[in-house]
Amino acid sequence: MVLDGISIIEAPERQEHIENIRQTNFEDRLELLIDVAYNTRQNNKLERLIKDAGFRTTAPSISNIDYQPDLQLDQAVITKLAIGTYIKAHHNILIVGASGNGKALLATALGIAACRQFYKVRYVRLPELLDDLLVEKNEVNGDFKKILVKYGKYDLLIIDEWLLTGVSQEQATFILELMERRAGQRATIFCSQFGPVAWHDKLGQSQIADAILDRIVHTAYHIEIDGKKSMRERYGIGGRA
Repeated sequence: MVLDGISIIEAPERQEHIENIRQTNFEDRLELLIDVAYNTRQNNKLERLIKDAGFRTTAPSISNIDYQPDLQLDQAVITKLAIGTYIKAHHNILIVGASGNGKALLATALGIAACRQFYKVRYVRLPELLDDLLVEKNEVNGDFKKILVKYGKYDLLIIDEWLLTGVSQEQATFILELMERRAGQRATIFCSQFGPVAWHDKLGQSQIADAILDRIVHTAYHIEIDGKKSMRERYGIGGRA
């Protein structure tokens, strides 16, 4: 018998390394074994959730968020969001800021915090999400409903590079269907260089754009990262933030 990678034979042997363990009665030793198995199971589950989320980096955390004054981040708001009540309430978060100002880092920190609460999280760039749609469309018997199911099931979906460029009417229709599936049912974080006012033109057809924004904006927390310097300039790092 195996307790999450520790055999039932190995577990008592490991207890022998605990000081004064022989003075502990059988019931307490058994409870200790159960606690070890439970903690191991929870740790394994957390590792799977973080791996399956597809984060580009797992370094960000709520504890190392930069609150330099020029970024104009409200620590009280971030701390409240880290608790995850917005996920239970199925509310969205809009993180807006110039390229390199740390949008993806903040979203990832919130995503990892959600994983630690055992929510199913997925990080994806909008171009990758739309590529999934194109691949499915080109498949024999392709049906973009499969993509809707795939991205509609996550407790928290993080969409980076949101509407950097305009999208086709077909893509806008897909986005609408995904937002319809998630609105009021799941939480979504959008990372964008542009605020909702600019999204309208990038989504094209007016009625579709109105419908998409209606399903995103009204229940969303708005976070604007100002930042006079990009994260690359601030810390001398490469890559996208």
